[in-house]
Amino acid sequence: MKFSITGLNHTTAPVEVRERLAFDAAALPEALHALKQRPGMLEGMILSTCNRVEIAVACADDATDDVDEFLADVRSVSREWIRPYLYRFDDRAAIHHLFRVASSLDSMVVGEPQILGQLKAAWEVARAEGAVSGFLDGLLMRAFNVAKRVRTETDIGSSAVSVSFAAVELAREIFGQLRDKTVMVVGAGKMSEAAARHLHRCGVSKILVTNRTEERAREMAQLFGGEVVPHTSFVAALPRVDIVIASSGAPHYILLKEQMKKVIEARKNRPVFVIDIAVPRNIEPAVNELDNVFLYDIDDLQRVVADNLQHRKEIASQAELIIEEEVEQMIARLKTRDVVPTIVGLQEQLERVRLAELSRMRGRLGALTAEQEEAVEALTRAIINKIAHGPISELRRTAAHPEGAHMAGIIRKVFRFGD
Repeated sequence: MKFSITGLNHTTAPVEVRERLAFDAAALPEALHALKQRPGMLEGMILSTCNRVEIAVACADDATDDVDEFLADVRSVSREWIRPYLYRFDDRAAIHHLFRVASSLDSMVVGEPQILGQLKAAWEVARAEGAVSGFLDGLLMRAFNVAKRVRTETDIGSSAVSVSFAAVELAREIFGQLRDKTVMVVGAGKMSEAAARHLHRCGVSKILVTNRTEERAREMAQLFGGEVVPHTSFVAALPRVDIVIASSGAPHYILLKEQMKKVIEARKNRPVFVIDIAVPRNIEPAVNELDNVFLYDIDDLQRVVADNLQHRKEIASQAELIIEEEVEQMIARLKTRDVVPTIVGLQEQLERVRLAELSRMRGRLGALTAEQEEAVEALTRAIINKIAHGPISELRRTAAHPEGAHMAGIIRKVFRFGD
């Protein structure tokens, strides 16, 4: 049996190719059934996200090439068109790749947590359709545990790698906890909405929204159970605001240093965190000269993101060592499993010999008492166990080494079973 992963991702295929080959959730069950019907396919799973499409299979040794044809057929493209974008990993390399994917070391953003949930969802669909069972089931469970270990033993997911998350991280640095803080969102763009959403999840108690178009302000306020503030008077509301997110489309500054000076005086110098993610900028840069006003623009936040991404890449080297260790352990377990049939066969062969010899000697032994029968059974079983102990110990010792398969073959030949 061979384990193989065939697929493409953000490094091997452009977005238009990934879109063409992606599977939506409704199409997965039928695709899995079609995959299982291919000759030599024993188990299979399809992982489809915006950045990757991968097919993991346990199959006969000569069936791995058929995955390319399956993917081309099921997505209605030619095999020649799809081939330049595909990669394939077999056996040890496939296990290594699976563990890296689960641990988010192969993601566009290293350390992002979504891929693990997507992999679990793909596994659950495959299980529900009967496409995975013994081998793949155990391997995927191990991959989930490896991902958990990487998260636990490294800081790979601890730093913000999006502008909106970076804003939350900086807010925490300034205020500590955010439970009793009030946010004002000026403008209703997607980036300001994302930042407000993250702050809301972190426990911000109140969100105010202002926008030139009041209807859009009401729509965003409803997302967070927030309050709409008229755009013409939003500055007057700032003294009760701890965090300002500015992302309006205004072509000029909408908050000046002199205005902010009055705001901070009204707040009795309690700190204000101002996030200006508009281009062109909404906040006069001189605002940052005021005591207890912390102004960050889009470039500042992107520098935080870049630093954090670099930090994640450095931490990823620690995670890679964990992956290598886990792969070696998995390979050792699989090889140990491979010798189990030989161990069972040896025990069965020796038991047949024992029973045959007892049957042959019955006539010579005559009638035996129950105690004597028990003693003969114990004696012959002890002899058989002594004979089996050496070969079984050697099988287990060499299972994870290259000579393991050769050793298993010798034992089957010497004891004349299994062929």
